[in-house]
Amino acid sequence: MKSIRWSTLVILLLLAVFPLVIQSDYYRHILIIALMWVVIGSSWNLLSGYTGQVSFGHAIFFGIGAYTAGLCTTQLDISAWYGMLLGGPVALLIGLVIGWICFRLRGPYFALATIAVGEIFRLVATEWVDFTEGMQGILIIQTFRSKIPYYYLALGLAAACIYSIHTVMNSKWGYYFLAIREDQDAAEALGISSFRYKSLSLMISAFFTGLAGAFYMNYMAFIDPQVVFSLHFISIMAILVGIIGGVGTLWGPPTGAFIMVLLQETFRSAFFGMLPKWVSEAHVLVFGLLVIFVIRYMANGIVGDWGKIRQVFSGRKASPSAGSGN
Repeated sequence: MKSIRWSTLVILLLLAVFPLVIQSDYYRHILIIALMWVVIGSSWNLLSGYTGQVSFGHAIFFGIGAYTAGLCTTQLDISAWYGMLLGGPVALLIGLVIGWICFRLRGPYFALATIAVGEIFRLVATEWVDFTEGMQGILIIQTFRSKIPYYYLALGLAAACIYSIHTVMNSKWGYYFLAIREDQDAAEALGISSFRYKSLSLMISAFFTGLAGAFYMNYMAFIDPQVVFSLHFISIMAILVGIIGGVGTLWGPPTGAFIMVLLQETFRSAFFGMLPKWVSEAHVLVFGLLVIFVIRYMANGIVGDWGKIRQVFSGRKASPSAGSGN
């Protein structure tokens, strides 16, 4: 336990001094995006990894947070930073309503329902032109020219999200979430209200995803429905972050977020200009191959199978109990 605390402290210190040591805005931008995905991936993991309710609809909460911030400027004529206060609570309330509807379903039916609801939100944001500007999107002016304030805000959000989930999972709620994941019927037989605790898990998850969306609006200064409500760019990416890093582990999504963002940027830039341009089109293929590899050889993700990975590199024979890396 002490080694984990020291490792966490060292990582936090390294991240804290990173923008002071590295002067390149390009590398700061990559870390900002990675930290934003730490928040989204960890939020998805709370609902899907710890509570067992696989969601394909986290783009809903991300989009709600982003549009809450954007609409503060276009409809209320106030700063989009107010979205950082409103985005999370609005997403939480939307999550409460979605949970009330979708938690009547289980397993793959719940997952399909989240896809359907996500498409409804995307279509509403696209067609309600008078309110959301439709496909034209919302454009604002960035508050800061430097990336350093955005970096520390993203770092603070990621740290708050991880700490909050850690606290929740070590409370009574966390044990109830795990009980529902393992066997919902048995949990209900013991007196645990599966609807109430699945809703709580969804609301916490939606809150932090909404905050990430509001941050994205302020940082990127432009949103449109095809990006922030995207099944492919947001919901599927959140799932990949969880699968690669390790579903149901605290440090899995942060690990997956950094790997996915760095891998995506490496291929998008064709290995930083060192390889032919056609390589930049191959990042989706690489993501697919990586997911197949992880599912085939590391079903618990990198963090979940960390013990197994260490044994492979140390040359020792893997024991059946190896694997826990949380």
